[in-house]
Amino acid sequence: MDRGAGIGRRPSLRGALLAMTCLPALAAAGAALAQEQATTVLEPVTVFGEAASAFGPDKGYVAERTTTGSKTDTPLKEIPQSVSVITRKEMDDRAPAQLEDILSYTAGVTSSPWGVDDRFDQFLIRGFDIGPYAVYRDGLAQKALDFSGFKIEPYSLERLEVLKGPSSVLYGENEVGGMVNAVTKRPTLDPLASAFISYGSFNTIETGFDVGGPVDANGVLSYRLTGLYRDGAMQTDGSQNDRIFIAPAVTFRPDDRTTLTLLANYQSDKLQPNTFLPVGLPRSFTTDSDHFSHYDAQHWSVGYQFEHRFNDEWTVRQNMRYAVQETDYQHLYYGSAYGGDSLVCSGSSLASCTMKRTTFMVDERASIFSVDNQVQYDADWGRIQNKLLMGLGYDRFNVNTLSRYGEGPDLDLGNLDYSKPVTVPGPLVDGEQTIDQLGLYAQTQTKLDDHWILTLGLRQTWVENQNVDRLYNDNTRQSDHALTKRIGLGYTFDNGLTPYASYAESFTTNVGHDFDGGAFKPSRGRQYEVGVKYQPPGFDGFFTAAVFDITKSNVLTTDLSHQGFQVQTGEVRHRGLELEGQFNLAEGLSMTAAYTYLDAEITKDNDGNVGKRPSLVPEHQASLWANYEVQTGMLQGVSVGAGVRYVGATYGDNANNVPVASYTLVDAALRYRWDKWQGAVNVSNLLDKTYYSTCNDSLGSLSCIYGEGRVVKGTLSVKF
Repeated sequence: MDRGAGIGRRPSLRGALLAMTCLPALAAAGAALAQEQATTVLEPVTVFGEAASAFGPDKGYVAERTTTGSKTDTPLKEIPQSVSVITRKEMDDRAPAQLEDILSYTAGVTSSPWGVDDRFDQFLIRGFDIGPYAVYRDGLAQKALDFSGFKIEPYSLERLEVLKGPSSVLYGENEVGGMVNAVTKRPTLDPLASAFISYGSFNTIETGFDVGGPVDANGVLSYRLTGLYRDGAMQTDGSQNDRIFIAPAVTFRPDDRTTLTLLANYQSDKLQPNTFLPVGLPRSFTTDSDHFSHYDAQHWSVGYQFEHRFNDEWTVRQNMRYAVQETDYQHLYYGSAYGGDSLVCSGSSLASCTMKRTTFMVDERASIFSVDNQVQYDADWGRIQNKLLMGLGYDRFNVNTLSRYGEGPDLDLGNLDYSKPVTVPGPLVDGEQTIDQLGLYAQTQTKLDDHWILTLGLRQTWVENQNVDRLYNDNTRQSDHALTKRIGLGYTFDNGLTPYASYAESFTTNVGHDFDGGAFKPSRGRQYEVGVKYQPPGFDGFFTAAVFDITKSNVLTTDLSHQGFQVQTGEVRHRGLELEGQFNLAEGLSMTAAYTYLDAEITKDNDGNVGKRPSLVPEHQASLWANYEVQTGMLQGVSVGAGVRYVGATYGDNANNVPVASYTLVDAALRYRWDKWQGAVNVSNLLDKTYYSTCNDSLGSLSCIYGEGRVVKGTLSVKF
C-alpha cells in the first residue's frame, strides 16, 4: 500500500488544528449574535419532504447532483470528470452483499479482481488496483490500513459515488485511477420505518431495520437508526460470513441556515479471506483449519457534519470522523513460506500431492482521524456566477501491528486432515506506523452566461510518515509534499448536452529509499479527459461518454545495478473509452448500461515488462441491468430484474505469461409488492459459471483464485 509521508516542518499546525475543532462553536456563536440583533422574528415553519439532494435519497436510478466531484453541491453534468452514482433504488433492486458488488455494473470499474475475499472491499478503477485504499465515507478517508479493511456495509448507504481519475486536489494523497465515496444514510424529515429478514445460500440468515424521521413537530431534531445482523458462510468450506452492525444518526436544525449531523456506527465481522488454489481443486476447497483460522474484525466510528450559512454568499462547513478497527487474523494459505515447490506430487493426480502451507497471523489496531474545514463564497455578478471553495484538511492514520509468518503443517490432498497442530511462528512485523497529512486547497467553479463552466483547483499537501520498528529497534521518518492542479472547461447546451475537457493530477508517496540512501519521491499521476454528458430535457436519464489518457510516473522498479534495491524509473499509461447511462421510464422500467475499453501499457520498467499489459486489467468490459415493475393489471406489484456482466481476458502477471480467460455472468431478481410488504428473490451468477478472477505460476504449478459462484437470497421486507 502506498503510504503518505508527512507534515514535516510546517508553520502553526497547532493553531490550524485548534481552529478546525473550534469552527462549529464559532459559527454557532455568530448565529446566536445575529439572531439577538435581528429586528424581525419569523414564525416557525414546519417542513416535511425534501428536494433533490447531492446526498439522496434518490427516487430511481438517475442521480442529478453530487458532492464527490467538487466538495460542493453541484449538478453531475457540471463536473469536468466522469462521476458515476449508484442510487439506493438500484442497490435495493440488485441486493449487493458487498461494496464491490454495488460497483459491478459501473463503467471503468473492475470488481473483485482477487475473487471472494471478505477482508477488503476490492476493485480497480480505470485499470489501477486501488480497491481498499481509495474508499471514502461521506467525503472523509476510510481507507484500509494494512489488514484493517474498514469494510462498509451496503445496507448503511444512501448512494455510492465513483470519481474517476485523479482526485488529489480535493482529497490529498490518492491514486491516479480515482476514488469511491460512500454516502451514509442520514436522518430525514419524512418519517420512515422498515425491516427485513432474508435467507440464502450457505445457510445465511440476515435481518435488519431502518427507522427515522423528525423528533419534534418543527423538524428541528431528526434521527435515523439502522441495524443489521447476519449469520452465514461463503462458498469455501468452513468459512464465515457473520456481521453485527448498528448506526445511529441525529440531525439538529436550529434554523434554516444551520445543520449539525452526528453520525456513528459499530460493526463486528467474522469473515473469510481468499487463497490461490492449484488448478483442479473445487472452489469449495479450503486450505484453512477451522480450529486455527479466522478473520475477526471490530470497528467503530463517530463523527459529525456541520454547516452554517451566514448569508446567501458565505457558508462554512466542518466534517470530522474518528474510526478504529481491531483485527484478529489467522490464516493457513497455499504456498511454502521459504520458497521451493508448494505442491509435491508422486503421481499425475492431485490426490497424490501434498500441499505446502504458510502460517500467517496478525494482531492489529488501526485508527483514522479526519477533519475537513471548508469556507464557500457564492457570488452572482449578473452574467457570471462564481462558487469559491477554500479548505484545510487534516488526516492522521495510525496502525499498530504484530504479525507472524512461517511454515505451516502440510496438507495431504489424498487424505485431508485439518486437525494437525499449528506451530505459532516467530514475528514478521512488530511496529507502528503513523501518517499525518495536512492539505490546503482552493477551487473555483465559474459559470458564464449560464452555459460556459470553468473549474480550477489547486492544493498543497504535506505528508509525514513515521515508522517504529520494535523488532530491530529502528525509528524512521519520511516527509514529502506535493502541489497538485486541476482544470476543467465545459459548455451546457439547451438540448441537454454538456461537452467538457479536463486535466487533473494526483500523487502517492513511496516509503523507503534507494541504494544511495535517498528517500523515494512521490509517484505522480496526470490525466487528460474529454467527454460529453447528456441529460435530455423532459426525460429522466443521464448519459456519459469519456475518453481519457492517464500516466503514472516515478513508479518503483528494480535497481539493475544494486540487487535488492529499487529505483523510480517506472511508468504506466492507461488510455480508454467509457460509455455509461442510467434512466427511469414512467412505465416502470429502470436501466443502467456501461461499456469500458482500456488500453493499458507498462511504458518504463527494469523488469523486462516494457510494452506489456499490467496484470488484472481487462481490455473490454460491458454490463447491462434492467428492472421492470408492472404498473397495472393483475400483475401489478410484480417486478423483474435481469443483468449481464462481461469482463474481458486479463493476465495474472506483468510479464503476461499467465493468461486468465474472460467471463460473462448473469444476475436476476424477482419481487412482488403488496400493500406494505415485499417478497424478493435475488440471484447472482444465475448460471453458476465457474471462472477464475486471477492466476499465477509462482508456486510451482498454475494456481488461481475462484470467482464467486451462484448465490441465492430470498427476502421478506415490510414498511411500517
